Amino acid sequence: MTPNSKFIGFADGMTKLVNMKAKLGPLRNPNRKLMAGINLIIWMLTFVHTNNFAQQSGNSAENYPGTYYSNPIFEPILADPTVFRDPRSGEFYAYGTQDDWGDGQGSRLITILRSDDLVKWKVVGEAFESKPTWKERGGLWAPDINWIDGKYYLYYSYSVWADPNPGIGLAIADHPGGPFQDQGKIFMSDEVGVPNSIDPFFWEEDGRKYLFWGSYNNSPEQGTYVLPLADDGKSVPDMTKKVKIAAGDFEGVAIHYRNGFYYFFGSKGNCCDGAETKYHVKTGRSKNLMGPYLDKDGRPLKQRGNGTLLIQGNGVFVGPGHNSRIVADDQGTDWLIYHGIDVHQGKVSSGATRRMLMMDPIIWEDDWPVIRGQSPSTTPQKAPVIKN
Repeated sequence: MTPNSKFIGFADGMTKLVNMKAKLGPLRNPNRKLMAGINLIIWMLTFVHTNNFAQQSGNSAENYPGTYYSNPIFEPILADPTVFRDPRSGEFYAYGTQDDWGDGQGSRLITILRSDDLVKWKVVGEAFESKPTWKERGGLWAPDINWIDGKYYLYYSYSVWADPNPGIGLAIADHPGGPFQDQGKIFMSDEVGVPNSIDPFFWEEDGRKYLFWGSYNNSPEQGTYVLPLADDGKSVPDMTKKVKIAAGDFEGVAIHYRNGFYYFFGSKGNCCDGAETKYHVKTGRSKNLMGPYLDKDGRPLKQRGNGTLLIQGNGVFVGPGHNSRIVADDQGTDWLIYHGIDVHQGKVSSGATRRMLMMDPIIWEDDWPVIRGQSPSTTPQKAPVIKN
């Protein structure tokens, strides 16, 4: 038996134990001895396995660095994450939707985290010192960080719940830790002709810049769209050139290119209802950036209800979704970084849903992305390989 097959067997057993514990937890009078026994077994198996696995793998420093992680990788909140590796320092930075963590510090204007290894994260600060003024009211949601022309570009949404006219803006900084200087709006929903225009995602290839965006709405015009940006990435020269690529039951688009295919990642379901959240991620792919994007069964994503399931909730974590662009480690493994919710800690004291930062490796099968078990990992996993 290879170390990888042993690890898979271990993970299967641990997942069953953790799910058993999750089912017992909500009971009014759970068997305390049984719960204590399960906790002891989980601790012992984790300790023994992580030591044996590193020893049996061989070349641990090169192939298996001997480090593991468990979800979540940051808490209490980093919702709608966007993550990238700074090309100058090699460090990773993560940014998330404006939220009040319930710690008395108020609402953070896009939290910034930093990490050397994608596992241990530290708070750097906030992207904005004050809210942009181009919109009367709203929160700063679903940012998207990019390295463009030697600067750090942060596209963001500006919206309130059920906003009749949200918009997308841009802020730029000289350092990934900020502060970011607002550049104003890219467009409002009524200007671009797409209701609920939020959740931006930047893409560049062959010297051309594009902006994807879109969220939920029942309007026929609703969906995920893409538009060409100006050469400097700061505006849209012609809003009539928008192209629809997915239906209005998706939001939080991310695009990834691999082996001749463009992959669409999008979230469905309610995002923010504590432990009752039903968020999940579905995918499709296309040979062309502008589509058509089809799911594994050949159904177009521009029709509601379609998409191939990538990840959904389980007995421990619910609402996995709104993933960042795909991040690769130094061994070539692709990682899905997203937010998820602990079923036993659905909200913080402020009332905000406790959307924690999480990640899992992507397995590619027949050129389709797969998350093992189609749900967040609940046991220790081999960490990304990062050569600092």
